Amino acid sequence: MSESTIWWLVAGIAIATELVTGTFYLLMIAVGLAAGALAAYAGVPTVGQLLVAAAVGGGAVALWHWKRGAGPRPLPANANRDVNLDIGEPVQVERWNPDGTATVKFRGANWTAVAANPPDQSGTGSFRIKEMLGNRLVIEKRQ
Repeated sequence: MSESTIWWLVAGIAIATELVTGTFYLLMIAVGLAAGALAAYAGVPTVGQLLVAAAVGGGAVALWHWKRGAGPRPLPANANRDVNLDIGEPVQVERWNPDGTATVKFRGANWTAVAANPPDQSGTGSFRIKEMLGNRLVIEKRQ
């Protein structure tokens, strides 16, 4: 079995493992392994193949890690519309209870709501869901 075939098999194993685990970094390592296979096709000695694979795979991992860290941080799951589609939906507040909560009708059921900013609880009317904490809606005044 040629060296390039071994590189391609190991790259395939890395890709299959990435598909099972969902670890995107393994895909970057597989890119490095494919670079090692291409170096083997070019006739580079084994040590050179290892260096090429390590440089390309390690560089890809470092670049991906830097790219992920440079972007904005995702919102926590309880306030992220990508996780919970109720975030941003409107609700009507008829009155506030003395304990700082309100009972609002949402999706055909009564929910307990709390104000995101306590001064907001002085008014009634239209609010929007800012986040969900357990079975409570955290709401804020609509602009």
